[in-house]
Amino acid sequence: MTARSSLTIVLAAGEGTRMRSSLPKVLHPVAHQTLLAHVLAAAPKGTGTSLVVVIGPNHQAVAEEARRSRPDALTFVQAERLGTAHAVLAAREAIARGVDDLLIAFGDTPLISAETFARLREPLARGTAIAGLGFRAADPSGYGRFIVEGDRLVAIREEADASEAERKIDLCNAGLMAIDGRRALEILGQIGNANSKSEYYLTDAVGIVREKGWESVVIETSEDEVRGINTKAQLAEAESVMQARLRKAAMEAGVTLVAPETVFLSADTVFGKDVTIEPFVVIGPGISIADGAVIHSFSHIVQSSIGKNASVGPFSRMRPGSSLGEGAKIGNFVETKAATLEAGAKANHLAYIGDAIVGAKSNIGAGTITCNYDGFGKHKTVIGQGAFVGTNSSLVAPVKIGNGAYIGSGSVITRDVPDDAMALERNQQTIREGGAARYREMKTGGKTLEKKPEK
Repeated sequence: MTARSSLTIVLAAGEGTRMRSSLPKVLHPVAHQTLLAHVLAAAPKGTGTSLVVVIGPNHQAVAEEARRSRPDALTFVQAERLGTAHAVLAAREAIARGVDDLLIAFGDTPLISAETFARLREPLARGTAIAGLGFRAADPSGYGRFIVEGDRLVAIREEADASEAERKIDLCNAGLMAIDGRRALEILGQIGNANSKSEYYLTDAVGIVREKGWESVVIETSEDEVRGINTKAQLAEAESVMQARLRKAAMEAGVTLVAPETVFLSADTVFGKDVTIEPFVVIGPGISIADGAVIHSFSHIVQSSIGKNASVGPFSRMRPGSSLGEGAKIGNFVETKAATLEAGAKANHLAYIGDAIVGAKSNIGAGTITCNYDGFGKHKTVIGQGAFVGTNSSLVAPVKIGNGAYIGSGSVITRDVPDDAMALERNQQTIREGGAARYREMKTGGKTLEKKPEK
């Protein structure tokens, strides 16, 4: 069969005032990607496909997000909000170029899948004029109902216009639609605005098709997949569904999630084989985790890479630009930022490593920090291979610690340390016999301090 061309129009013009946010609705995130990005990722790609995003006026941020997510996306502006059919026709120029299949989607349905888009297109290849996407609603209140005769869709009835019998129908309109591209402008051009809002409704296309004697059908999907987002509560519900999907996919790919419901993933997380993630871990965007790595409990990682057999946590934080080499380890209460720990390097506890390179097999002691910020700019610390940095050390950047160098505990290092050198920076310890007693006498005027009774 000859491959069919397609045009997907994503309507992203809704204001989403019920979100109570200055951020456009479709730019709110689910699993660390915007609602719009999820929809565009699912839309058809490849040769013969084109993509249009219809935005509202002054929504430049939405246009930028569309191009970031899909560089092939074109944008058109719906200057006035006069209904869904009016929004589709804002992209009339793109439709008029000619296409086999026209797909219409919405930018606030982040759970839609590529497989459902493909199923929605299938009837068009058999000569169907329209395929509408429907779902069986647990509570159909508020939704438009699909009126069917056999396997044919004959009307979409809004609840306000539905009869008592029609309101009992649980097959509801998800809003997404596929239209024969060769007949699309003819169908859309006949949609009128003879309704209480004087708007042009896409749902009227079904009636027009029926009058012409053409065929319309229903494609069903799950209610979860077509959840539209209009409130923060609905955003949270979509997040829950998406996280369940991501956890399931990770485990099916061989990742061990000890307590799946406590782990939060990002839509773009990349896992290797035999990865283990313990409870209460948050994985943000831009993360790759290689074979055999272990993420221990209560760790938070963002825009970082974790090498083979590396170990993170518990209670670790990896900020953007962090990288762990094979077998590297950061332990409890260790924070990294724009830092590379090469193979076998370790910082087992209580350290901050920022704007730094830590050489292979080097050891960073507890309480060590790289002093990377001087109040005006960031500076780099480079630690060579096999170096040892003792506990409670401060490395004042810019500074280099050579291969095999040894930094004594409690040191403040401000100058470069050569290979295999030892650096120790401490004041000499002094002891004043009786000094504590004299200090207490000075503070109390010679009065004896009474010990308070234990409670």
